[in-house]
Amino acid sequence: MILRDTIDIACAPEQVFQFFEDMEAHYLPWHPDHRLFRWKTGRGLGVGNAFYFEEVIAGKLLKKKVVFTRIDRPSHIEFAPTFWLMRLFLPRLLFRIEMAGPAVCRVAAEIHLRMGPLAARLQRRELNAIREHMRLEGVNLKRIIENHGSPPDHASSGSH
Repeated sequence: MILRDTIDIACAPEQVFQFFEDMEAHYLPWHPDHRLFRWKTGRGLGVGNAFYFEEVIAGKLLKKKVVFTRIDRPSHIEFAPTFWLMRLFLPRLLFRIEMAGPAVCRVAAEIHLRMGPLAARLQRRELNAIREHMRLEGVNLKRIIENHGSPPDHASSGSH
């Protein structure tokens, strides 16, 4: 199962890549449910660099440590949990950045899950909360980049 959200942003792909390169500064303003971001090994977008983050989804505080597994500047950022057991169920997360028109790039966020239909049905509420979290991250990413770093307005939901 793949949870996917896409949004078009009026910018060059390198601007999106730079947003993620500077995640330490952008993590908290990016989404109101983001709580903490910290580099663990290395800094910036590089294969093998690891980071720890906390966010609230479906009312639960989630704590994750992940490592970058593939970086193709400026089009692909991929990472995975560092804990092998978690990686069985969540093998990868990624951002794909591609041109969608003149001066517009499309950013796709994907969460790859290993989950059968019964588990998906039982976890429907949590999966819907993750989808909404991803949607708002996309809206806020667009707002931050198009406004050249201005913090997002959490009161407005936007659409894409």
